Amino acid sequence: MPRPTGRVLTLLELLQSGGTRTVAELADRLGVEGRTVRRYVDQLIDLDIPVESVRGRYGGYRLAPGYRLPPLMLSDDEALAVLLGLIAGRRAGLTTTERTANETAAAKIRRVLPKHIARRLDTLLEALAFTDQPGEFDTPDAGVLLTIADAVRHRRPVSIRYTDRDGRPSERTLHAYGIVAHAGRWYVTGKDARIGEDRTLRLDRIADARTLPGSFEAPVGPAPAQRVLSGFATAGYRHEVTLRIHGTVEQIRAHLPVSVAILEEHEPAAGEDRATERWLRVELRAERLDWLPPVLAALDRPFVIERPDELRELVIALADRLTSCARRA
Repeated sequence: MPRPTGRVLTLLELLQSGGTRTVAELADRLGVEGRTVRRYVDQLIDLDIPVESVRGRYGGYRLAPGYRLPPLMLSDDEALAVLLGLIAGRRAGLTTTERTANETAAAKIRRVLPKHIARRLDTLLEALAFTDQPGEFDTPDAGVLLTIADAVRHRRPVSIRYTDRDGRPSERTLHAYGIVAHAGRWYVTGKDARIGEDRTLRLDRIADARTLPGSFEAPVGPAPAQRVLSGFATAGYRHEVTLRIHGTVEQIRAHLPVSVAILEEHEPAAGEDRATERWLRVELRAERLDWLPPVLAALDRPFVIERPDELRELVIALADRLTSCARRA
């Protein structure tokens, strides 16, 4: 159970987010009774933090307009860690729509770094490389991101306005399980309450998010990241591919990860362990097939293409080209 001091700090964070918060809302968020909230407010006032009481039907507590906490103090290592996080987030495409906020925050921290720390940072940046080149991805609105994160933490339904990849807008009620960053994009995974099915949605396609009353139970089963990767593997695409590959799970997963393919794993036969090579069925969906023949060649394991015929023809064509090149040499 959180200590009272921790709850007082949480109360301050809630009030800092803006607006007037009712006693009932604060009590619910802090997990205490209303009279305890009032006691915590008194403690903040004793610390010279100007908490105002608002009377009336929609009354509650708020911070005095214009109040700001004293400047945040960071050690050299902490400042360096934050700055590196900002740089890595920008390079990987994991920023919000307020891209200038990322840049100005980095610039402010950079200005106050001691010279020897700044030199160490410059040296590090010169040696730092990113293998992922995400390009210009759309990025989520900071307000949407924070609203959904709050809904995930407190298991509350959230109403969203979403536009799918075909440009069709819709309004949905989502029971959000978690937020996942993958390959330079932000995703939220959860249950669409109207249809009762799990969905993985891109956060940059959510135009508005609003927390709703009520709560839901956390699901059992895979973690949010695993749900997102499985969703990619089962998403609807132009081609459905079925293969049988002779090898171990590790050998196959090295080239066809969870985000790409579903691997039908069977319990090993008596006296056989999981490291034993055997025929395994692999299923995946793809918009294009031209990338698969080189992957199967790199896998270097016996395989059988069950469908589609188009993939079989592409593999034969690749084999013919490789044979022709080898003979020319």
